[in-house]
Amino acid sequence: MADSSFDIVSKLDRQEVDNAVNQAAKEISQRYDFKNVGASVELSGESITMIANSPERVLAVWDVLQSKLIRRGLSLKQVDVGDAEPKASGKEYRLVGSLKEGIDQENAKKITKIIRDEGPKGVKSQIQGDEVRVSSKSRDALQDVISLLKSSKLDVALQFVNYR
Repeated sequence: MADSSFDIVSKLDRQEVDNAVNQAAKEISQRYDFKNVGASVELSGESITMIANSPERVLAVWDVLQSKLIRRGLSLKQVDVGDAEPKASGKEYRLVGSLKEGIDQENAKKITKIIRDEGPKGVKSQIQGDEVRVSSKSRDALQDVISLLKSSKLDVALQFVNYR
């Protein structure tokens, strides 16, 4: 019997991110507490920029965006806002969040270490670029690895694809 396998990836659904940003922008333009504060949110390339005239308002814009991302099934681990501290830029404050996609080497090594140390015996994992391939003779062992990784505290959003 051939080995069963799956890939661990961290992909970002650009359309869902765009939809979440557009919904947040629409809500910000309609809400009373955002009137006359110059609040806005926009997606440009690999970053989301939030702008308002006070740091508290920028954090409120970030809160609205977070709720829209979660409602659309996106992980907040895919948006990196650093220390979430708005920066002054002239008369306005900005908070820039960069979109993260792919598993970096450091996190890939953590994932393979978790599988090696805590996973079932006979499960092999290997790093392939920005994804990790996990294989085993037993499909049940692969299911156990998926549940193990879902319960682990990693700072990257994981999806499990190509389950064969």
